Amino acid sequence: MTSIFVGNLNYSTTQEDLHATFAQFGNVERVNVVTDRDSGQPRGFAFVEMTDDNEARNAISQLNGAELNGRAMNVNEARPKAGGNHGRGGFGGPRRSGGRGRW
Repeated sequence: MTSIFVGNLNYSTTQEDLHATFAQFGNVERVNVVTDRDSGQPRGFAFVEMTDDNEARNAISQLNGAELNGRAMNVNEARPKAGGNHGRGGFGGPRRSGGRGRW
């Protein structure tokens, strides 16, 4: 299974658009258009998972720079998320008491 990052997407691009585009090169397992947590609006990038590594590499080489809905896509193999915070939440991890009395 290969996960593919697709960037520089037109905000109107749908999961169906991406599925149809990548399915030309092989079996598409899943498409995830990333949306803003608060507004629900697309953020201009997505992830596509393809079952066959060779088909995925072919799709990447053929679609990188190709136009979809008026925008030239940036297509490459997705890199693993950088793991710096080890699941402790944002802004440096859990808050600690300053030791200044109790409420």
